Amino acid sequence: MPLEWIITALAVVAAAASAFSWWGVRKLRRERSLQWEEPRPTLSATGEQQRVALVLNPVKLSAPLAREQVEQACSDAGWEPPLVLETTVAEPGAAQARRAVAEGYDVVLAAGGDGTVRAVATGLVSSDAALGLLPLGTGNLLARNLGIAVNDVPRSVRQALHGAGRRIDMGRVELRNERTGVSGEHTFLVMGGVGLDAVVVAATKDALKKKFGWLAYSEAGVRSLPGKRQRMSISIDGGPAQTRKVHSVLFANCARLPGGITFVPDATIDDGYLDVVITSPRSILGWLWVAAKILFRHAGPIPVITYHRVKRVDVRVSEATGTQLDGDTSGDVTSLSVSVAPGALMVRVPGRATGPSTGMFSDAPAQ
Repeated sequence: MPLEWIITALAVVAAAASAFSWWGVRKLRRERSLQWEEPRPTLSATGEQQRVALVLNPVKLSAPLAREQVEQACSDAGWEPPLVLETTVAEPGAAQARRAVAEGYDVVLAAGGDGTVRAVATGLVSSDAALGLLPLGTGNLLARNLGIAVNDVPRSVRQALHGAGRRIDMGRVELRNERTGVSGEHTFLVMGGVGLDAVVVAATKDALKKKFGWLAYSEAGVRSLPGKRQRMSISIDGGPAQTRKVHSVLFANCARLPGGITFVPDATIDDGYLDVVITSPRSILGWLWVAAKILFRHAGPIPVITYHRVKRVDVRVSEATGTQLDGDTSGDVTSLSVSVAPGALMVRVPGRATGPSTGMFSDAPAQ
């Protein structure tokens, strides 16, 4: 089939996905309006009014508004002014979060995109401080999965400061490139992957992201899907490795993509498991099959996409291949190991707090 036909067919799928996503956004907004209640002041773990730290990505367009809203909210509640720590290229948020924890702040707000949220969360792992989300990026994947207001800074500030606490899992990944000798350990909150999804992230144009937001990934996906499959060796929970020719191996902590599309139906952010998705279509018909299953939430299995609930997955690839974590490229690897850290992070979600800021939630929405 000529490449032009493939692109045309996939463009139709992308258009259908966009329409479905528009409906999903409207649905999520209606759900959020029903879930939200007027906030009340939240106490710290010591019974005193809470201390707030704001880790702010200053390059985001809404960064000044976010700072203004947080400072005003703290003043209105009679709390001390927030500690404001700006991110830099060298220090994207983890060091700032660790400082806030060391100085005894009760809630640390991450104001930025998914990269800022992931960095701040890394600095809060296993601490008593809660993470508050002020989504200012393109994808805002964690915020969308937790029902937190997106594109509404005042509302997200209220939810972060007065919401309930919910412990969620985090993913840990060790990336290795045996050809260059480079390796490293990282965390993720929503999704990571090796193969095609990393190609799509790398191919997404910044200009389109600024103009169209998360829909820019659809355009990159249409350009990237005709790529060839590659051989990967995959081991689930320490079992024997199986070698397959696939497009990508994705490991998910959450279910939803932007627009309310549920990509991994059984993924739950606090169940102590990751959900691994292996995609292996051979042709345009296979990709249309995958698209139909996702868009229409078909429950039955199909051979070109498989799901596994795991504690750990190990992947080895035949040639150095790109990876992504929470929508950011994370380098080429020859092998990687992924595991779950259950309940590693406390996050503020919509709903009334029932006590200390680090306490359990009363009516936070189920995922």
